[in-house]
Amino acid sequence: MVSRISGRTRVIGLFGSPIGHSRSPLMQNTVFAAMGLDFVYVPFDTGARDAAEVVQAMRVLNLSGANVTMPLKRAILPHLDHLSPAADLAGAVNVIVNDGGVLTGHLTDGEGFMSSLAEAGVPYAGRRMVLLGAGGAGMAVAVQAALEGVSAITLVNRRDGFFEAAGAMVARVRNRLGCGITLQDLDGREALAEAIGAANILVNATPVGMHGAEPGMALHDAGLLRPGLVVCDLIYVPRETPLLAQAARRGCVTVSGLGMQLYQAVPAFRMWTGQEMDVELARRVLFEGAE
Repeated sequence: MVSRISGRTRVIGLFGSPIGHSRSPLMQNTVFAAMGLDFVYVPFDTGARDAAEVVQAMRVLNLSGANVTMPLKRAILPHLDHLSPAADLAGAVNVIVNDGGVLTGHLTDGEGFMSSLAEAGVPYAGRRMVLLGAGGAGMAVAVQAALEGVSAITLVNRRDGFFEAAGAMVARVRNRLGCGITLQDLDGREALAEAIGAANILVNATPVGMHGAEPGMALHDAGLLRPGLVVCDLIYVPRETPLLAQAARRGCVTVSGLGMQLYQAVPAFRMWTGQEMDVELARRVLFEGAE
C-alpha cells in the first residue's frame, strides 16, 4: 500500500463508473510502494458527461496519467490531444499519459487480453472469434486480435449508441488491416448461433454478469456453448461469471478477465513511470481475494 505522500508525489487517476469493485488501486499502489516509486493511484467515480472536466482536471492538477474505464473510454476521445494508433483504430482509450499538459490516449486492453490468451495456452492466430459487446473494451480486443492474426472476427452488439461507432471501427480495421471483421445485431439470434458454431473463441465484452452491474449471462442461449470452445469473459469481479460457469459445465475452455486486467497494466505502468512493473507482485495482489 502507499507508504508515504510527499510534496513531489505523482498522481495517477482511475476514472469511470462504477469503480468501487476495481482492484487496480490496490494493485498499483502496492507495486509503487514495493518498487520505491513516489506515485499514488487514486480512483475518481466519474460518468461520461464528466469527460471534459476530467481532462481539464488532469491538466490543472498535473496528474501524470490515468486509467479510463466505462463509460468514459469513448466519451473522452474528443478532449485528448493525441491518440496512439490502436486507440485511433478502435475509437477508445483506457490509458492517458500527461506530458507537460499534452494528453495522449492509449489502448492497452487488447494487448492485455491477447497476452492472457497466450498465457492460458490458447492459440489464436488463424482462428475465428466472436465478440459480444462493442464498447471500448470490445473494440480494443477486436483491434488487437486483428493486429495479431485472428482470421475472422464477428462483433455483436445491440443497435444502441455503440452500434454506429462499432460500424465505423469495423470499416477502419477492414480497410487498414484487411481482416475479415463483421458487425452483427445481437437480436439476430440465428446469425449469432451460426457465428458461434463456426468460432474457436467466444468473448464477453459486455458488463452483463459483473458485480454491481447487469446481472445474468451475456449469452442468451447456453446451448450454443460446446466442448472445446474457448470462452472468455473480460469481467474479473466475480472471477467466475455466470457465462464462465455455464461454459465450464459444458466442457469449454474458460479464461477469466483477471489476466487481461493484469497485462493491460504492464504497458500503462511503463508509460507512466518509465519502469517495468513487478508483474509477479501485481499478479499476487490482483488474484488474491478475487472470487
